[in-house]
This record gives sequence, structure tokens and C-alpha cells, in this order.
Amino acid sequence: MPQNNTYGINFPFQDSPSGKYLKLSTTTDEEIRNNLIHLLLTRKGTRYYLPDFGTRLYEYLFEPMDGFTFSQLESEIRDSVEKYIPNLTLTNIDIKPASEGEENKGTTINGNDQRVYVVPGIGIKEHTAKIRIDYVITDSAFDESDFVIINV
Repeated sequence: MPQNNTYGINFPFQDSPSGKYLKLSTTTDEEIRNNLIHLLLTRKGTRYYLPDFGTRLYEYLFEPMDGFTFSQLESEIRDSVEKYIPNLTLTNIDIKPASEGEENKGTTINGNDQRVYVVPGIGIKEHTAKIRIDYVITDSAFDESDFVIINV
């Protein structure tokens, strides 16, 4: 008999095709990816009882896109992930200015793949960075790798 396990709410929020209010993650890998995006896009100080949860990525929106800012962004991401998602090992964080010509449409869906998430409203500004985070999930018998791309 098949089990209909769900692990949490998908991020970004979407309507559920199966009659639930929101689309739920059905695999642990999908849930970890959702948790990572949720952690990165939550501003520090906005969660009750966990004021240190999240990152300060939004504070870097209008900072110069140079090596110093990029190293601060990388440090912020590594510190938050290390503290709140211990079963995730970040293998590479690539930060560069967003290239012109990219569309600002919110979630970019390639088939059923939702690993690319664009923050709506800040698509092609001069103070926009593209962050690619490669990671390995280390909580199972076999390590599984994946990536997330976020424009901030």
C-alpha cells in the first residue's frame, strides 16, 4: 500500500493540486531545499522565539556589488546554514552581479524543477546579485547534491 508522506510546505507557496490548501513537499530532498530557501529569504528578527533565524540578505540590496560585499554575503549564508540546517554541507557559493536581460517573473519553473527562485520586484537592477549555492545532503546513506539559485 503506497504511503502519502508529506514533510512540509513547499516554498514559494503554491496551490495544491491534490485538494490541500498549499502544495506540500513529498520527499526529504525537496523539504531540505524548501528549508534552505526559507532560511535564506527570512529576515533576521522576524520569527518569534527565534530572532536569530534567517539571514540579512535584504540588507545588502543597495550595497556595491564588489568582492567585499560578496564575501559578507557568503559568510552570512554559511553561518545561517551551519546553525539551522546541520545536515546540509555547502560545497560552493558563487556570487556574481546578475546579468542584464534576465526576466523578473518570480519562480522560474523548468519542467517540474523549482531550484531557481527569483525574488519578484528586483529583476534587473544594477544592485542585484545572483547567488548559486551548491550543497550536499549528508543525513542519508548516500550523499545527494543539489543547488539553488537566488537573485537578491
